[in-house]
Amino acid sequence: MYSRLKYFSIALLAAFALWSCGNDEESLARVQVVMVDAPGDYEQVLVEVVDVQVNPEEGEEGWVSLDNAETGIYDLIQLTNGEEAYLGDVLLPAGELNQIRLVLGDNNTLVLNDGTSTPLSTPSAQQSGLKVKVDAVIEGGVTYKLVLDFDAARSVVKAGNSGAYNLKPVIRASMEATSGAIAGVIVPADTNAVIYAFQGADTAASTYADATGAYLLPALDAGVYEVYAGFDNEAPVDSGAVATDVVVEIGQVTQVDTLLLQ
Repeated sequence: MYSRLKYFSIALLAAFALWSCGNDEESLARVQVVMVDAPGDYEQVLVEVVDVQVNPEEGEEGWVSLDNAETGIYDLIQLTNGEEAYLGDVLLPAGELNQIRLVLGDNNTLVLNDGTSTPLSTPSAQQSGLKVKVDAVIEGGVTYKLVLDFDAARSVVKAGNSGAYNLKPVIRASMEATSGAIAGVIVPADTNAVIYAFQGADTAASTYADATGAYLLPALDAGVYEVYAGFDNEAPVDSGAVATDVVVEIGQVTQVDTLLLQ
């Protein structure tokens, strides 16, 4: 019934290391959205998610749906003790992320501890989405995880003595960076060199520079890297094409010195 539950996977982070620089990537951040729950005294609280949207602007304009949103029915009671449902991700311009909107459907159900199942009535306003304040600043090239904490205990409300229950969602949003990035410039810009980030003998990321020579190596784990520009996996052209001891911190874009090629 609610097999659409998807758990956040480390493999997704690895995939984001494949970002290419392009002309605009340096100004973009990737935001991944997951849902968790504060425990509730029920056997199941099933909610139907039909869309998830974010808004990097202050007004009503600018709402954007998540790419490949994982819509479906989720059991909130399962989303505790470190379990989380992955709802999708989206690329957004660097700056502020003000709001997120969770759009619920009508297929919402409460299962009590005695096994009794009853529909959860939802306000008609939910068809336009539940707005949750985020108010976070995001940096281009950095990956973020936006957590929607859906409080089932406070969201399920008994309707007097009727035996019916209403769903009045109480959701809190929090966001944290999960990666850092490296940015810099190669000179000359028209060499078609590949820029690599290495940790030891392992290639962590690679990319090409844009027309101005600027490049970005995004979605990197915290650590110390060596960055160099070369051709077809060969050694750098000269020692000036290497940057060593480049420290990447979570949530930060580390700027390195210009890489000079001959």
